[in-house]
Amino acid sequence: MTPGQHLPPEYEKGDETTVGGYAAVHSRPAALEGRDGMSYSLDLLSDSTGEAARPFGAYLIFVQWARVGAQKAEGHLETDFLAWGSTADDAERALGSMTLTDAQRALDALVAARDGGSTRRWWDVMREDDGAE
Repeated sequence: MTPGQHLPPEYEKGDETTVGGYAAVHSRPAALEGRDGMSYSLDLLSDSTGEAARPFGAYLIFVQWARVGAQKAEGHLETDFLAWGSTADDAERALGSMTLTDAQRALDALVAARDGGSTRRWWDVMREDDGAE
């Protein structure tokens, strides 16, 4: 797929209300808005856990995009392991069934932990920094 190319959804590929299903149906990761008003792309990754009983774990990564200017990543947030499996594919498949609603809750919790529970959106912070009312 080239940048800017629109592909029609392929609903037969999965349940678009889940993390993995959305990516399969739309051929791209889901995008969410954090409680800070920033845009985030959502993906799932896996890694070795070092545990014999649960050798692989899967986690969510949220890539934060710049709010102004060129489209670029400004940072990211990631969860702890949320699903496990005997292979990386098993762990990712298990986490892929998480609903986007639950992924949104995970993002909001990570933003709250990072920002100390603040509910101010980026535009409110900018207004305060400029001295505007």
